[in-house]
Amino acid sequence: MSSDKQALKEQVAQLPLSPGVYQFVDRRGEIIYVGKAKSLRRRVSSYFVESKEHSVKVRVLVKQIVEIRHIVVDSEQDALLLENSLIKSLQPRYNILLKDDKTYPWIVIRREPFPRVESTRRLLRDGSHYFGPYSSISMQRSILEFIREVVPLRTCRLNLAPAEIARGRHTVCLQYHLGNCRGACIGAQTEAEYEADLQLVRSILKGDLRPVRAYLTAQMEQAAEALLFEQAHRYKQRLDALDNYAARSVIVSPKITDTDVFSLLVDDDVAYCNFVRIRHGSVVGVTTARLTTGVDSSEAEMLTLGMQHLVEQVAEGALAREVIVPFLPSATMLFDGVTFTIPKRGEKLELLEFSQRSARIYRAEQLKNLEIKNPERHTERLMESMRKELHLTRQPRHIECFDNSNLQGTYPVASCVVFRDGKPSRSEYRHFNVKTVEGPDDFASMREIVYRRYSRLLEEGAELPDLIIVDGGKGQLSSAYGVLCELGIADRVPIVGLAKRIEEIFFPHDPMPYYLSRTGEPLKVVCHLRDEAHRFGITFHRQKRSKGFIHSELEQIEGVGERTISVLLNHFRTVEKVRTAHIEELSALIGPAKARKVKAYFDNRKQTK
Repeated sequence: MSSDKQALKEQVAQLPLSPGVYQFVDRRGEIIYVGKAKSLRRRVSSYFVESKEHSVKVRVLVKQIVEIRHIVVDSEQDALLLENSLIKSLQPRYNILLKDDKTYPWIVIRREPFPRVESTRRLLRDGSHYFGPYSSISMQRSILEFIREVVPLRTCRLNLAPAEIARGRHTVCLQYHLGNCRGACIGAQTEAEYEADLQLVRSILKGDLRPVRAYLTAQMEQAAEALLFEQAHRYKQRLDALDNYAARSVIVSPKITDTDVFSLLVDDDVAYCNFVRIRHGSVVGVTTARLTTGVDSSEAEMLTLGMQHLVEQVAEGALAREVIVPFLPSATMLFDGVTFTIPKRGEKLELLEFSQRSARIYRAEQLKNLEIKNPERHTERLMESMRKELHLTRQPRHIECFDNSNLQGTYPVASCVVFRDGKPSRSEYRHFNVKTVEGPDDFASMREIVYRRYSRLLEEGAELPDLIIVDGGKGQLSSAYGVLCELGIADRVPIVGLAKRIEEIFFPHDPMPYYLSRTGEPLKVVCHLRDEAHRFGITFHRQKRSKGFIHSELEQIEGVGERTISVLLNHFRTVEKVRTAHIEELSALIGPAKARKVKAYFDNRKQTK
């Protein structure tokens, strides 16, 4: 396999399964094709599978690909809108059939007395409010039909200026008699009443369904109280249909025209600066740059550095007049004529969140690529990150995590899972039956298990872990730490407690929790440890509880002991099969006398039921 094909194979393997847009780049660095996908990895991988169904055009296209770029979005509809936007701005050679003047449908609330709610494909600067765009005309029509069914608004093109209504020139139409309009044309509805209905429409189009849900619920309850059950059922159906309508997209917006968005994600030694370019209300480019952080560099300085790099490399030295940022860069004077906006709400905040999410996805892909190509370096980087995050003196190459399980104090068990280099070492997992604790006492159970585990390791001269994690808060941590002090290893092995809120870590002698970074890799490793300990412990607890229930029922039979129970279960496997077995089969196994006792027990149970 050639190096180019191997590189492409690795790029495809790292693509997420999320919806998004992919771009194929040739050797000259030009984007030659843009496509959308419900699942990026599955769709892009289909290009590189030998198939007779591929056209000649596709085969020629694939031969020219040397790089695959992608942008992850929230939904298929966003992917379709972004694909359309990128094709129009980039005009890739192999998307030639898609180069047209087609625009997507919008819904407009006209700026006029008693505004109409209509479909349009033209965005005009006439003061009207535009919502969309919608990825298909059918989706747009279904929303318009839903709005007209729920909220009675006018659909006529009459001039409803107050003076015209006052002259009495208009008469009501069929829609008024059908109940689809309240008769604003004859003065039967005021502008204030009409505006209240229009507010429900705006909330639906903005994706906020709470006001219309409250309205429909009130109408349904009123109809039910009046015994109008068919009408109440119609309102119930409309309530059920609310969740089928997607919220608006920030991929294309009529309110934001030419804007640039920058966000920053900082790790220990690297930072990722993402750049989103919006032109004419559409996202036309998403790029992330990886930066090496300097000594004592502030986030504002790193944002400035990232912006300078991306402006030179991608934006061709020019920025939009408005730039959306999470915080101000350190040197705003470097960007002449630019107004910086730090959004707190609305579509601009959603664009900033889209940029931040793109940066996180890029970082995850870079780390995955490092793990595949250089696993030793990846492990070293991960362990060093955990050492710094958890304030350890050495890298936690060997971690052990403990968890307790019981059912109201019955069948108490515990689990110990072992991770090496951030990955599970399942052959070293251990189960424990709690022997000295009666009742639901998690603190005493943790004390017993930790003592048994490390007293044995000390006796055997085995390796001690670099870090111990106990699943629980300050109480479990205090119990386990006391055992380490008793064994004389408290200064050799660091220990932390993991609270119910997963990002909270407790250290011995510190009453306040320490919060792990929610976006950092140490939290992911800690979560994985906690989940494995919980899964391993719960599985063992269920097995023990199941066996306990089986034994407890057979133990109720007078004259049947542990040895006879083992013979029966080894042969029949379940109590149900013992219950339905013939007397001859039981006699052959445990003798006629005991067989009669077993049969009589289950016959009596059957009669009492």
